Amino acid sequence: MIGFIFFSLSATAGDSSKLYNPSANVAKDVQAAITRAKKEKKHVLLQVGSNWCVLCYKFNSFVQLDTMLKRLINDNYIVYHLNHSKENKNLQYLKKLGYPERFGLPVFVILDSSGNKIHIQDSALLAKGNGYDKEKVKSFLQNWSPGSMEEVLYLQ
Repeated sequence: MIGFIFFSLSATAGDSSKLYNPSANVAKDVQAAITRAKKEKKHVLLQVGSNWCVLCYKFNSFVQLDTMLKRLINDNYIVYHLNHSKENKNLQYLKKLGYPERFGLPVFVILDSSGNKIHIQDSALLAKGNGYDKEKVKSFLQNWSPGSMEEVLYLQ
């Protein structure tokens, strides 16, 4: 499965280039993201992964280097990288989310601005070759954005 590729990154504990912080207080951090999302009328995009996960870094680079995808994320989501590693699996918090790590890493969880889980996305479904498919990622980000859930779009 695409989500279970293991790779060791040579980063030190204080390395700011790491996406994931095994020592983070996930409940507090996600609550801060939810508060910010509510204020900015956005959703929260949790990228569950680990610092050893090559595909986690590939996805982050993929969306940050593509102008359109980066704009979609910045306009619609507050992003939080939720650690799931041997140092800290964050199982109590992931249980609350319905164990999204069952899909492998990275896996994406969308929370609305009230903190309700509205979607879990298996990253393998966004893959193409050794990376990601731009159109699939675009569709995922658009389909779960706050604007896509406006009732007025569906009342006709």
